[in-house]
Amino acid sequence: MKSALVLRHLAFEGLGCLADVLALQGYQVHMVEAPLDALAQLDAVAPDLLIVLGGPIGAFDEVAYPFLADELELVRQRLASGKPVLGICLGAQLIARALGAGVAPMGHKEIGFGPVTLTQAGTDSVLAPLAAATPVLHWHGDQFEIPGQATLLAATDACPHQAFSVGDQVLALQFHIEVSPQAIEAWLVGHAGELHREGIDPRELRAQALKLGDSGVAMAQSIFTDWLVRLQ
Repeated sequence: MKSALVLRHLAFEGLGCLADVLALQGYQVHMVEAPLDALAQLDAVAPDLLIVLGGPIGAFDEVAYPFLADELELVRQRLASGKPVLGICLGAQLIARALGAGVAPMGHKEIGFGPVTLTQAGTDSVLAPLAAATPVLHWHGDQFEIPGQATLLAATDACPHQAFSVGDQVLALQFHIEVSPQAIEAWLVGHAGELHREGIDPRELRAQALKLGDSGVAMAQSIFTDWLVRLQ
């Protein structure tokens, strides 16, 4: 059985609808709680797949959150091995840093469901289903620069750097494809303070999630399946 090492930063920001895809593709998941577990003791190269999930801290916050230094080193080792890595939000930002690119606050937040605009490379990539303007969940205030060896795949007006790839092995997504409408309530509760500060009504996000419905899940699972198949 293939193995997937997953680094999680918050319990409710998990694999979401991507978990079913991993099971169908024959992966055994090892979930690691990044803030709590001994990251320096993990083998970055042994698993068939590494997934680094999101979280509400900055990829540059290792002074305040020292575990990030070990996580960044683990991602560097993984990238050096040439083996597959998927990063979502904070995970994508850590990949960018590990590849030598900057990550910094945008000066504003991008929170809510909305489409992305694909580059030509994005249209030719596993993100092709997003060309139909299907909304995805945006929830971040930082932005990564595009590493020199990477290819920009997607953008929005609020955040020009939404996704990049390095060959077929590395996929970094600033937005969240993993969140199902059924799971959004945990996000609304867990990030209630941030929503209040930004003046965002949780009822609006809930309505957006319900409107998207299962079509968003189907799109996310199609994208993730296509990426995993290309790795074979």
